[in-house]
Amino acid sequence: MNKQYGLLALCLVFFLQLSAQGLQPGKWRAVLHRADGHHIPFELDIQQQQQQYTVFIVNGKERVNAGKASLRQDSLIFSLPVFESDFKARIISRDSISGVWISGGPNGDVLLPFTAVAGQARFRAAAASKPAAIQGKWRFTFTRANQTKRQAIGQFAQQGAAVSGSVLTPAADYRYLNGIITNDSLFLSTFDGAHAILLAARLHPDSLNGVYYAGTAATERWTAVKTDSVTLTAAVTKVKEGSDGKVDFNFRDLDGHPVSLQSERYKGKVVILQLMGSWCPNCMDETAFLSEYYAKNKQRGVEIIALAYEQSTDSIRSHNSLRKFQTRFNVQYPMLNTGVAVGDPQRTEKTLPQLTEIKVFPTSVILDKNGVVREVETTFYGPGAGEYHQRFKAKFEKTVDELLEEQ
Repeated sequence: MNKQYGLLALCLVFFLQLSAQGLQPGKWRAVLHRADGHHIPFELDIQQQQQQYTVFIVNGKERVNAGKASLRQDSLIFSLPVFESDFKARIISRDSISGVWISGGPNGDVLLPFTAVAGQARFRAAAASKPAAIQGKWRFTFTRANQTKRQAIGQFAQQGAAVSGSVLTPAADYRYLNGIITNDSLFLSTFDGAHAILLAARLHPDSLNGVYYAGTAATERWTAVKTDSVTLTAAVTKVKEGSDGKVDFNFRDLDGHPVSLQSERYKGKVVILQLMGSWCPNCMDETAFLSEYYAKNKQRGVEIIALAYEQSTDSIRSHNSLRKFQTRFNVQYPMLNTGVAVGDPQRTEKTLPQLTEIKVFPTSVILDKNGVVREVETTFYGPGAGEYHQRFKAKFEKTVDELLEEQ
């Protein structure tokens, strides 16, 4: 019995000391531990004010505020502001925590072990006299496990051994990638609560040969060659032949109100249908863009409606996830849960049967003042894609402006 009391006393002393000292503020090196040993590093910034901690996920220019962390005895718990994404960690010491990342998936939660250590960089660099130059554009070829190929564009900036940029697919981008060149290798990673990606490559003159690791187990080999001339072929979704060019639906918004294109609110206006999901990182960037755009342009006769395709048909789960999006980006246009899971092969027929297959998310369907589909945009590049984001915004705004000018 005395030994038990002695152990309890030691534990109490440890927790009192930890409470007094607190976690070390500043940069932390966090790692998601995959079963195959190819772990994905990223960066945390933990700040303390009195006895309250705020956690940031850092990807170069991007700082994702994970809000106030909950400190419960020897545990630190925090959640991402969007996505079904939570961390539960045990405090090992002032500068070390260990736990699990919990991410909502189509078949329930997915767990990945997680550790973080204070004061360390995302990647451990080896000394190099002169790092190879990789800034610029690259033509990527990914090889899936079934040996099929997919094309992408790599766009990188470089300062010494530090590298940043993104990889652009025909539909979207990998957001903010950050890393280093060390000896003859390149390492880039990102984590935003949904994307968890590591790109590792061996450097050759004007070429790269590497492996892509994502999430708990996804792995693809890839090669890249440096070139200024690279284009991608986007997926195609359009109005079915023989149709009058119009679409129709009737779903409820997050407050339970029915929304239809037939209501007075949408008559005589240019309407953008945002086909999205709260599980989708690029939909997060698009929602940020569209929310700001709507606030500035709704008085001009522009309306936006988000149609959500969630990971499951659980209405409460979907509602809670979408509400996080709505709150985080102050979305003032209706967000509708279609009730159809993103993985449903009949998702298009069940929601927008007037269209051919919805192939990618996000997809934007732009209607003119008469409700006729004038454009379906299946490529969205966010701010992490640099010049490609600016091109997307310019094209989008030009299309809407031209439709607003029509009588």
